[in-house]
Amino acid sequence: MKKIICLIGLALSFSLLKAQTKVPYISTVNATNRWVDSVFKKLNRNEKIGQLFMVRAHTNLGQAYSDSVAKVIAKQHLGGVVFFQGGPKRQAILTNQYQSLYKKVPLMIAQDAEWGLGMRLDSTLSYPYQMTLGAIQNNNLIYQMGQMVAKDLKRLGVHINFAPVMDVNNNPRNPVINYRSFGENKYNVADKSIAYMKGMQDAGLFTTAKHFPGHGDTDVDSHYDLPQLPFNRERLDSLEIYPFKQAIAAGLNGVMVAHMSIPALDNTKNLPSTLSKPIITTLLKNDLNFKGLVFSDAMDMKGVVKFFPNGEADVKAILAGLDVIELSQNSENAIHLIRKAIRKHQLTWNEIDQKVKRILAAKYWMNLHQYQAIDTTKLIEDLNRTESKVLIQELTDAAVTVLKGSENFPIATDFVRKMAILSIGPKDPTTFSETIKRFFPDATLFIIPKDISLKELETVKTEIAKFGQVIMAIHDTRLRPAGTLDYQNNLKLFIADMTKFKPITAVFANPYTLAGLPGIEQSKALLVGYQNSKEMQSSAARVILGKLNAKGKLPVTINAYYKFGAGEVK
Repeated sequence: MKKIICLIGLALSFSLLKAQTKVPYISTVNATNRWVDSVFKKLNRNEKIGQLFMVRAHTNLGQAYSDSVAKVIAKQHLGGVVFFQGGPKRQAILTNQYQSLYKKVPLMIAQDAEWGLGMRLDSTLSYPYQMTLGAIQNNNLIYQMGQMVAKDLKRLGVHINFAPVMDVNNNPRNPVINYRSFGENKYNVADKSIAYMKGMQDAGLFTTAKHFPGHGDTDVDSHYDLPQLPFNRERLDSLEIYPFKQAIAAGLNGVMVAHMSIPALDNTKNLPSTLSKPIITTLLKNDLNFKGLVFSDAMDMKGVVKFFPNGEADVKAILAGLDVIELSQNSENAIHLIRKAIRKHQLTWNEIDQKVKRILAAKYWMNLHQYQAIDTTKLIEDLNRTESKVLIQELTDAAVTVLKGSENFPIATDFVRKMAILSIGPKDPTTFSETIKRFFPDATLFIIPKDISLKELETVKTEIAKFGQVIMAIHDTRLRPAGTLDYQNNLKLFIADMTKFKPITAVFANPYTLAGLPGIEQSKALLVGYQNSKEMQSSAARVILGKLNAKGKLPVTINAYYKFGAGEVK
């Protein structure tokens, strides 16, 4: 009898899981849909073209800016809005206002939320960066993060996340991808991208993987110029494109195309990949058989408008095979140019119609056929759920990586030698230093801010010689963890000097920063925390105190000492 009850319970669990898992958009895009057909028939030709465009919106730039966006939406009948910086309550109110402007078909709302709403909005949660997630060995945690991120975005009336980043970051000098990537290994990137993607899509959030065909091995930021990807087709197929291939096979909803010059795929001079038919139609749609929505990267970036300004890029992108234009530099002129291209027989209304139907099918998948205004009551509370905070801590616990000296943990609580805790970077005590001090109340804390004077550094050096044990924490206090620390040379030399005391060193920064800290490998023990969050500091402190076993592995190669996959696990 117990066995029968158990089997029934398992069957119910699987059926509930199936009920909560949304059918991928690509499985529905070509199906007969009465709502899509009904809405499509109501659209005139200008309204159809307007569906191809998404406009930029902010909630931190004042009422005049918000009103100007509303006018563009209403006049040009645009298909969607991409929200940037601001606050959740203001965004919810503005979303409701924008949705009321155009009655024929609701707007699809998108956001760059690679690490959750906290990437753009105040008063919301930030999950770990993808580089941090790249260290985690349990991809189910990343799936769970996808579920939580989807819950947050949907609560705020956002339908599309421009994530995950599927770029393989094998260039430590990459100025724009870097910590936003899962790392340098294509298999690790693919597996974690798919886990994150499936978590979001199964929860009903439309995902858009970026930046096709791969922005990881560049040293130019496409926001400011046109990067070059000079590799041959074999290399691109086997490395850059690999995660996208795997994700497409796994049911990926959307792809965002990058602004890059890739001669092996299209040798047209100064032509960004966003405007290339061989890349978008031949490679992505035909060769890779991608059936979802194809988005441009932001069309106001210098990587594209440097050579094709004032809406010219937009019509070329549509001709190349893109479905959705994100952030046109001049959407009014672009719409005019698209109609002109149709009159010149460069483009057909049938091609426009097919794009519009795919967009409407996506809106149906997003449940916009049952659109409801956002309820703003308890919004902030709902976006700061306890279960999400618990998961964030679980993620950093799983990511923290011991590169050296795990045998030194835990530090014995009957430790009798004098202990110094060096907190380098911040101006105030940190979660890390305070956690260590709770267990070693007699330890002396030295706070060493980035702007410390040479004279003060010399004083600290003299003092440290009196201590038998040194714990050194290195923090990147910037909002985003770049590949090199913004420390003055005197401070970097100080860190090198400290290694002669064989410290236990914890680095709360981009892992690539270790390459710019000569002598760091001389530490008695070395932990990488990937980012300067309170949760990560708690994780590292608990590893040192023996309260947590580190399980993370390096997702990138730093130097000859520390290569991809390094990490001591007890």
